[in-house]
Parts: sequence; C-alpha cells; structure tokens
Amino acid sequence: MDPTGIIALNALSAEEIAQRLSGPRDQVAAFVRAAAEAGSAEAQARFGQMLLDGDGVARDQPQAFTWFERAARAGHLEAANMVGRCYDLGWGVRRDQAKAAIWFRQAAARGLTQAKYNYATLLALGRGVDEDKPTALALFEEAAADGFAKAHNFVGSFYEDGWVVERDMAEAARRYAIAAAGGDFRGQFNHGRMLAAEGETEQALHWMALAWDNGNPRFRAQMIDHVLTLGEPFGSAIAALQERAA
Repeated sequence: MDPTGIIALNALSAEEIAQRLSGPRDQVAAFVRAAAEAGSAEAQARFGQMLLDGDGVARDQPQAFTWFERAARAGHLEAANMVGRCYDLGWGVRRDQAKAAIWFRQAAARGLTQAKYNYATLLALGRGVDEDKPTALALFEEAAADGFAKAHNFVGSFYEDGWVVERDMAEAARRYAIAAAGGDFRGQFNHGRMLAAEGETEQALHWMALAWDNGNPRFRAQMIDHVLTLGEPFGSAIAALQERAA
C-alpha cells in the first residue's frame, strides 16, 4: 500500500473523482490503476474488471485475477466472487472448481446474491464439491428472492425435473417466465419452449428469438439442436436467425 497515494486519493472531492471516471477510457484506467496501486480495494476490483474486459487497457486475464485476489483478500465482496469466477472458468488462472466453490461460499455467506447463485450452481451439478441439490435449491431461492433472474430459471428446472421438490410443470413455467422477463437468455428459451408446448407458437418464437440474440455461441449451438426437434415453423425460424448472425 502506498500511504501517499491514499492520502492524495482521499483529498479528491466526489466531483473530482466523478470527473476522472468520466473521461477517455484509457485515462480512466490509468486513474483506477493508480488508486488500486495505492491500496484501494474498490479500485483493485474495478481495475481487475477493466483488465478482464479490455476496457481502457489491453485485456490481461492473469493480471485481472491478481487484482481481484488482492481486493478479495482485503475484504472486497464482489472481488471474492470474481476470484471464484476466475477459478470456475479458468480466467487467468488454472481452472479449479474446488477453489471456486471456496470463494463463492465465502461471498455467499456474506450475502452476495451472485455468489449464492454461483455456489448453488456448483452444488446442484456436483462440480468442485459434493452434489447437494437441497442446499443448492435453498440458495437459488434466496437469490431469486433477491431478484436474480438466472436463479428463477434454475429453480424452474428443479420443478420441471422433480429435483428435491415434486415435479410441477406449472411452477416451472412460472419461474421460467420470471427469468425471461428479467432478461436471462436461458429463461427466455425455456419460457419459449414451454409456450411452444402449449401451442402458443407466435409468443414462443418471440422469446426464442430474444434468447438467440442474448445468448452466447455455446448456448446457441445447444439451442439449435433442441429447436430443430420441434419441427416447423421453428426450424425455419432458427435457420433465419443463423443466417442473420452469419
């Protein structure tokens, strides 16, 4: 920690800090880095995200991980979750889902909604930890109560597949609809899938198109495989979406 840097940072007014953060992205990155090097955990977490995204600086996942870890060890809650994400997905560090679970669990215990979801996902799938669907569902329900759309989608899958709870397609459909409205692309697809099963073709196509637009390449590939099993007009619709993306 650089005491001189912290003193200089603390001397800035809120207006001066806002002005520094509203300039060209490379200048913002330089300011955030200086604050991070001076010992600000908030700046360390923010600079880690900028390095991860290539926002104002060259993308550098290993350095992003280093800054996330520094901020997390200083007690920064969101940074702890991001350390877990790095271990979970292999961003800048060797993939280790057992270590990811440790960081997610710590952040979840301190109340961070995204960490609850991330830890619950590992528990539900038995990745890096022993599978524990009851605990996973409890955490998903907590995250859903916090308004986290992705959690509603996962709770929907519990009801659709009869994990822990009795199978309840109506509740699954309700949860998928909430997730879809909240912007979760998996929820949008599942909502569309349920609508298709009910014969609501136009609405199903609408939600599937949104899922396609918001989804990542891996999800789109999985989506194609499922949609093609539905026949027409879904096959033609997915072909049009593929052509548009080409």
